[in-house]
Amino acid sequence: MRADLVLRGGTVVDGSGGEPFVADIGITGDEIALVGDLAAVEAAESVSAAGRLVMPGFVDAHSHTDIHVVDPAVQLALLRQGVTTVITGQDGVSHAGAGLDGGAWGSRYFAGINGVAPAVPTLTAYRDQLAGALRLNSAHLLAHGSLRYQRAQLREALEPTELMALRDDVEAGLEHGAVGLSTGLHYIPGVYTDVDELATLVEPLAAAGRPYVTHMRGYEAESPVGMAEVVEIARRTRVGVHVSHLHGPAELLLTEIAAAEAAGADLTFDSYPYLSGFSLLSVPLLPWELLRLAPEQLADRLSRPAALASMPTGWRDAVEQEMDRITLAGVPGRSVLEGMTLREAADSLGTSAPALVLDLIAATAGAVTAVFQQPATSTEADVRALLRHPAHMGGSDGIVVGGRPHPRAWGAFPRFLARHVRELGDWTWAQAATHLAAAPAERFGLGGRGRIRERAPADVLLVDPERVADVATYDHPRQLAVGIDDVWVAGQQVLRGGELTEALPGRPLTWQD
Repeated sequence: MRADLVLRGGTVVDGSGGEPFVADIGITGDEIALVGDLAAVEAAESVSAAGRLVMPGFVDAHSHTDIHVVDPAVQLALLRQGVTTVITGQDGVSHAGAGLDGGAWGSRYFAGINGVAPAVPTLTAYRDQLAGALRLNSAHLLAHGSLRYQRAQLREALEPTELMALRDDVEAGLEHGAVGLSTGLHYIPGVYTDVDELATLVEPLAAAGRPYVTHMRGYEAESPVGMAEVVEIARRTRVGVHVSHLHGPAELLLTEIAAAEAAGADLTFDSYPYLSGFSLLSVPLLPWELLRLAPEQLADRLSRPAALASMPTGWRDAVEQEMDRITLAGVPGRSVLEGMTLREAADSLGTSAPALVLDLIAATAGAVTAVFQQPATSTEADVRALLRHPAHMGGSDGIVVGGRPHPRAWGAFPRFLARHVRELGDWTWAQAATHLAAAPAERFGLGGRGRIRERAPADVLLVDPERVADVATYDHPRQLAVGIDDVWVAGQQVLRGGELTEALPGRPLTWQD
């Protein structure tokens, strides 16, 4: 018996939920060929895994690396966390797979989150763009908002013929391998969409067995609104639903999740292990009549001399109440402000926080981003309660744009392991492999990934259980994680001793690829 590679003597955490066990792993080509005592197996290469955990490659269920996954620095940050597959096309907005107009809209509207890139009209063209440049895998969701813009721009109501054409777009995207459909119901044009429209569009997903992934219409105290919509769509269509980036209050959310499951919904969700979020500065601060404007319209409106005076009564007070809880992350053209709170930035410029908010949003056409401390109703106890739920999956909501982005893009997965396995015991190592690898791989149809077993794709990590940790902080977010130094994708080593190799075996995946 022979193998191309044998990982010898590691403790295997196989993603099945079973107890870890000591075994050798034999890899031939791009598959795991053998699991067991392989002392008699000849190997072209042997690597000692003694003292380390052998785990399946992690799947980041919510990533904004759509155009950045080809960047070696981003690949290094992901692989140092053990992430071997990212799910992109999130929040209903993307530059890819939604036509030229829809893709251009997605790039412009989410410039501060996904970065700016030329529109790529089809998923096939997007995969061609990524092919041959990846050390890890990328699977893409159809982006509802971008698709809708392609058909109707920012009109609030679709004509029946437009709705059916949009449904045809969804069916075509599924035929071309999309792993689901995402919506962003806090964003335009997704916010205009009602349950009837969404149910019509997700029926093809249900027929194809692929998930409906949603940034809900409401979070935190408004979570019941968002969850009610999710449950109604699931009830009407029997589609599997996946809720993006849930956070506290856990008592409310767990009650809503239990009610959804009792109603028969096939529901999963992702979350990240931090108490601050990240978004466009405009989203939590501007009134709805401004949020519904396109970026260029917003810039024009807020550039007018009377913009500040025309804001609703109480708006200034609301901004001033939050200005110490908001830290500027990405400010195109004014990078000196990145890392400052709104108060600090306003003081440095001799202006008020409300005036600065309008000025920055106008100057960047809405592309300015910030880190937001979550409200007091979201605590570490809430984080822990949510991640212990069986429907939970790990997602970073990782954004790599801006001078001072959120550290979750560099540290979410090792933080799960260091904080919530090793330190707090919220998961066992076996449970960690399920939440971070096996469950999302199954949900997003990743062709048998997420498990250590014979004939599975050989996406494999060696994890030092005592050393693995996140290092990225809010002040220094781009620091690489430690404790995951050796990673294989499709049987080829892409991370050796913590450094990238020249191998490029990653692929843009299609459903069940």
